[in-house]
Amino acid sequence: MIQLLEDSTLASLPKFSEIHARAAKRKGGAAALEALLPKAKTGAALKRTKDDRYLAEMAACVFRSGFVWRIIEAKWPAFEEVFAGFDPVECAMLSDEDLERIGGDARIVRHAKKILSVRNNAVFVREIREEHGGFGRFVADWPAADFVGLWELLKKRGDRLGGQTGRYFLRFMGKETPMLSGDVVRALIDADVVDKNPTSKKALLAVQDAFNQWAEESGQDRSAISRILACSVDSAD
Repeated sequence: MIQLLEDSTLASLPKFSEIHARAAKRKGGAAALEALLPKAKTGAALKRTKDDRYLAEMAACVFRSGFVWRIIEAKWPAFEEVFAGFDPVECAMLSDEDLERIGGDARIVRHAKKILSVRNNAVFVREIREEHGGFGRFVADWPAADFVGLWELLKKRGDRLGGQTGRYFLRFMGKETPMLSGDVVRALIDADVVDKNPTSKKALLAVQDAFNQWAEESGQDRSAISRILACSVDSAD
Protein backbone atom coordinates (compact mmCIF):
# COMPACT_ATOMS: atom_id res chain seq x y z
CA MET A 1 0.00 0.00 0.00
CA ILE A 2 1.31 3.46 -0.92
CA GLN A 3 1.73 5.67 2.13
CA LEU A 4 0.60 9.25 1.54
CA LEU A 5 1.78 12.51 2.99
CA GLU A 6 -0.56 14.53 5.13
CA ASP A 7 -2.93 16.68 3.08
CA SER A 8 -1.40 19.84 4.53
CA THR A 9 2.02 18.85 3.23
CA LEU A 10 0.70 18.07 -0.24
CA ALA A 11 -1.24 21.33 -0.28
CA SER A 12 1.98 23.28 0.29
CA LEU A 13 3.61 21.93 -2.88
CA PRO A 14 4.28 24.53 -5.56
CA LYS A 15 2.11 24.21 -8.65
CA PHE A 16 3.79 22.16 -11.32
CA SER A 17 2.85 24.81 -13.87
CA GLU A 18 5.22 27.18 -12.04
CA ILE A 19 8.05 24.64 -12.11
CA HIS A 20 7.40 23.96 -15.79
CA ALA A 21 7.45 27.68 -16.57
CA ARG A 22 10.85 28.10 -14.90
CA ALA A 23 12.25 25.11 -16.75
CA ALA A 24 10.92 26.33 -20.09
CA LYS A 25 12.42 29.78 -19.54
CA ARG A 26 15.83 28.29 -18.77
CA LYS A 27 15.74 26.01 -21.81
CA GLY A 28 14.55 28.51 -24.39
CA GLY A 29 10.83 27.86 -24.41
CA ALA A 30 8.26 25.12 -23.99
CA ALA A 31 9.08 23.44 -27.31
CA ALA A 32 12.80 23.29 -26.51
CA LEU A 33 12.02 21.83 -23.09
CA GLU A 34 9.66 19.26 -24.58
CA ALA A 35 12.43 18.05 -26.87
CA LEU A 36 14.57 17.21 -23.82
CA LEU A 37 11.98 15.04 -22.09
CA PRO A 38 12.44 11.25 -21.90
CA LYS A 39 9.65 9.14 -23.32
CA ALA A 40 8.47 6.18 -21.28
CA LYS A 41 7.47 3.06 -23.22
CA THR A 42 3.94 1.74 -23.27
CA GLY A 43 3.08 -1.30 -21.21
CA ALA A 44 2.77 -3.31 -24.41
CA ALA A 45 6.29 -2.34 -25.47
CA LEU A 46 7.72 -3.25 -22.07
CA LYS A 47 6.02 -6.65 -22.28
CA ARG A 48 7.39 -7.28 -25.77
CA THR A 49 10.96 -6.69 -24.62
CA LYS A 50 12.67 -10.03 -24.10
CA ASP A 51 14.07 -11.05 -20.74
CA ASP A 52 17.64 -11.19 -22.07
CA ARG A 53 17.46 -7.45 -22.82
CA TYR A 54 16.38 -6.72 -19.26
CA LEU A 55 19.29 -8.77 -17.93
CA ALA A 56 21.68 -7.10 -20.37
CA GLU A 57 20.62 -3.63 -19.22
CA MET A 58 20.97 -4.66 -15.57
CA ALA A 59 24.53 -5.74 -16.33
CA ALA A 60 25.29 -2.58 -18.28
CA CYS A 61 24.05 -0.37 -15.46
CA VAL A 62 25.99 -2.34 -12.85
CA PHE A 63 29.23 -2.18 -14.85
CA ARG A 64 28.75 1.54 -15.63
CA SER A 65 28.33 2.38 -11.94
CA GLY A 66 31.47 4.12 -10.73
CA PHE A 67 33.15 3.63 -14.10
CA VAL A 68 33.64 5.55 -17.33
CA TRP A 69 30.51 4.84 -19.34
CA ARG A 70 32.11 5.15 -22.76
CA ILE A 71 34.56 2.36 -21.91
CA ILE A 72 31.71 0.00 -21.05
CA GLU A 73 29.91 0.98 -24.25
CA ALA A 74 33.02 0.36 -26.33
CA LYS A 75 33.47 -3.09 -24.79
CA TRP A 76 29.79 -4.01 -24.89
CA PRO A 77 29.91 -6.36 -27.91
CA ALA A 78 32.43 -8.47 -25.97
CA PHE A 79 30.15 -8.48 -22.93
CA GLU A 80 27.33 -9.79 -25.11
CA GLU A 81 29.58 -12.56 -26.42
CA VAL A 82 31.07 -13.54 -23.08
CA PHE A 83 27.66 -13.73 -21.39
CA ALA A 84 25.93 -15.65 -24.21
CA GLY A 85 23.69 -12.77 -25.21
CA PHE A 86 22.57 -12.48 -21.58
CA ASP A 87 20.24 -15.42 -21.90
CA PRO A 88 18.86 -15.70 -18.32
CA VAL A 89 18.89 -19.51 -18.33
CA GLU A 90 22.51 -19.78 -19.48
CA CYS A 91 23.72 -16.98 -17.21
CA ALA A 92 21.94 -18.41 -14.18
CA MET A 93 23.75 -21.70 -14.76
CA LEU A 94 27.26 -20.23 -14.92
CA SER A 95 29.52 -22.16 -12.57
CA ASP A 96 32.11 -20.60 -10.29
CA GLU A 97 34.72 -21.88 -12.76
CA ASP A 98 32.88 -20.14 -15.59
CA LEU A 99 32.86 -16.89 -13.64
CA GLU A 100 36.57 -17.22 -12.94
CA ARG A 101 37.23 -17.78 -16.66
CA ILE A 102 35.12 -14.75 -17.57
CA GLY A 103 36.96 -12.73 -14.96
CA GLY A 104 40.19 -13.37 -16.84
CA ASP A 105 38.86 -12.17 -20.19
CA ALA A 106 40.62 -8.90 -21.03
CA ARG A 107 37.92 -7.93 -23.52
CA ILE A 108 35.56 -6.94 -20.69
CA VAL A 109 35.95 -5.05 -17.41
CA ARG A 110 37.34 -7.62 -14.98
CA HIS A 111 35.47 -6.82 -11.77
CA ALA A 112 34.71 -10.05 -9.90
CA LYS A 113 31.69 -8.84 -7.90
CA LYS A 114 30.08 -7.23 -10.92
CA ILE A 115 30.68 -10.35 -12.98
CA LEU A 116 29.03 -12.40 -10.22
CA SER A 117 26.06 -10.03 -10.28
CA VAL A 118 25.22 -11.18 -13.80
CA ARG A 119 24.60 -14.72 -12.54
CA ASN A 120 22.69 -13.46 -9.51
CA ASN A 121 20.51 -11.15 -11.59
CA ALA A 122 19.87 -13.93 -14.09
CA VAL A 123 18.43 -15.96 -11.21
CA PHE A 124 16.36 -12.91 -10.23
CA VAL A 125 15.02 -12.52 -13.78
CA ARG A 126 14.13 -16.21 -13.96
CA GLU A 127 12.33 -16.06 -10.61
CA ILE A 128 10.28 -13.06 -11.70
CA ARG A 129 9.50 -14.75 -15.00
CA GLU A 130 8.17 -17.80 -13.18
CA GLU A 131 6.09 -15.62 -10.87
CA HIS A 132 4.70 -13.19 -13.44
CA GLY A 133 5.02 -14.82 -16.85
CA GLY A 134 7.90 -12.61 -17.96
CA PHE A 135 10.12 -9.91 -16.57
CA GLY A 136 8.68 -7.38 -19.00
CA ARG A 137 5.15 -8.19 -17.88
CA PHE A 138 6.20 -7.68 -14.29
CA VAL A 139 7.77 -4.28 -15.04
CA ALA A 140 4.83 -3.17 -17.18
CA ASP A 141 2.23 -4.15 -14.60
CA TRP A 142 3.95 -2.47 -11.66
CA PRO A 143 1.98 0.74 -10.90
CA ALA A 144 3.90 3.87 -11.82
CA ALA A 145 2.57 5.59 -8.70
CA ASP A 146 4.52 3.14 -6.51
CA PHE A 147 7.97 3.65 -8.01
CA VAL A 148 9.58 3.57 -4.55
CA GLY A 149 8.23 0.05 -4.07
CA LEU A 150 9.79 -1.04 -7.36
CA TRP A 151 13.11 0.56 -6.40
CA GLU A 152 13.02 -1.36 -3.13
CA LEU A 153 12.26 -4.66 -4.85
CA LEU A 154 15.17 -4.23 -7.25
CA LYS A 155 17.47 -3.52 -4.32
CA LYS A 156 16.20 -6.43 -2.24
CA ARG A 157 15.89 -9.16 -4.85
CA GLY A 158 18.41 -8.03 -7.44
CA ASP A 159 22.17 -7.75 -7.03
CA ARG A 160 23.78 -4.28 -7.03
CA LEU A 161 20.51 -2.75 -8.29
CA GLY A 162 19.92 -0.34 -5.44
CA GLY A 163 19.96 3.45 -5.63
CA GLN A 164 20.72 5.16 -8.91
CA THR A 165 21.77 1.90 -10.60
CA GLY A 166 18.27 0.46 -10.35
CA ARG A 167 16.72 3.76 -11.42
CA TYR A 168 18.97 3.99 -14.46
CA PHE A 169 18.02 0.42 -15.35
CA LEU A 170 14.31 1.24 -15.27
CA ARG A 171 14.76 4.51 -17.15
CA PHE A 172 16.88 2.96 -19.92
CA MET A 173 14.38 0.12 -20.33
CA GLY A 174 11.61 2.68 -20.74
CA LYS A 175 9.72 2.21 -17.47
CA GLU A 176 8.17 5.41 -16.16
CA THR A 177 10.30 6.40 -13.17
CA PRO A 178 12.01 9.50 -11.77
CA MET A 179 15.75 9.96 -11.52
CA LEU A 180 17.14 11.55 -8.37
CA SER A 181 20.06 13.44 -9.89
CA GLY A 182 21.67 16.30 -8.02
CA ASP A 183 19.56 18.82 -9.94
CA VAL A 184 16.32 16.93 -9.24
CA VAL A 185 17.17 16.77 -5.55
CA ARG A 186 17.94 20.50 -5.55
CA ALA A 187 14.55 21.18 -7.10
CA LEU A 188 12.84 18.97 -4.53
CA ILE A 189 14.60 20.85 -1.74
CA ASP A 190 13.49 24.16 -3.28
CA ALA A 191 9.92 22.80 -3.29
CA ASP A 192 10.22 21.84 0.42
CA VAL A 193 9.58 18.18 -0.38
CA VAL A 194 12.84 17.14 1.33
CA ASP A 195 15.67 18.98 3.04
CA LYS A 196 18.53 16.84 1.69
CA ASN A 197 19.21 13.92 -0.63
CA PRO A 198 16.37 11.48 0.12
CA THR A 199 17.61 8.11 1.30
CA SER A 200 15.26 7.15 4.13
CA LYS A 201 11.94 5.40 3.47
CA LYS A 202 10.07 8.42 4.83
CA ALA A 203 11.90 10.85 2.56
CA LEU A 204 11.47 8.65 -0.50
CA LEU A 205 7.75 8.36 0.15
CA ALA A 206 7.58 12.13 0.42
CA VAL A 207 9.22 12.36 -2.99
CA GLN A 208 6.82 9.77 -4.38
CA ASP A 209 3.78 11.65 -3.12
CA ALA A 210 5.04 14.91 -4.61
CA PHE A 211 5.62 13.26 -7.99
CA ASN A 212 2.20 11.66 -7.89
CA GLN A 213 0.49 14.95 -7.16
CA TRP A 214 2.43 16.70 -9.93
CA ALA A 215 1.60 13.87 -12.34
CA GLU A 216 -2.10 14.21 -11.56
CA GLU A 217 -1.94 17.98 -11.91
CA SER A 218 0.06 18.13 -15.13
CA GLY A 219 -0.71 14.92 -17.01
CA GLN A 220 3.05 14.41 -17.41
CA ASP A 221 4.60 11.05 -16.63
CA ARG A 222 7.09 10.78 -13.78
CA SER A 223 10.10 10.40 -16.07
CA ALA A 224 9.29 13.72 -17.72
CA ILE A 225 8.56 15.37 -14.38
CA SER A 226 12.02 14.55 -13.05
CA ARG A 227 13.68 16.04 -16.15
CA ILE A 228 11.52 19.16 -15.88
CA LEU A 229 12.50 19.49 -12.23
CA ALA A 230 16.17 19.19 -13.19
CA CYS A 231 15.75 21.84 -15.86
CA SER A 232 14.03 24.21 -13.42
CA VAL A 233 17.23 24.85 -11.45
CA ASP A 234 20.40 26.58 -12.56
CA SER A 235 22.36 23.48 -13.63
CA ALA A 236 20.20 20.82 -15.34
CA ASP A 237 21.28 17.21 -15.95
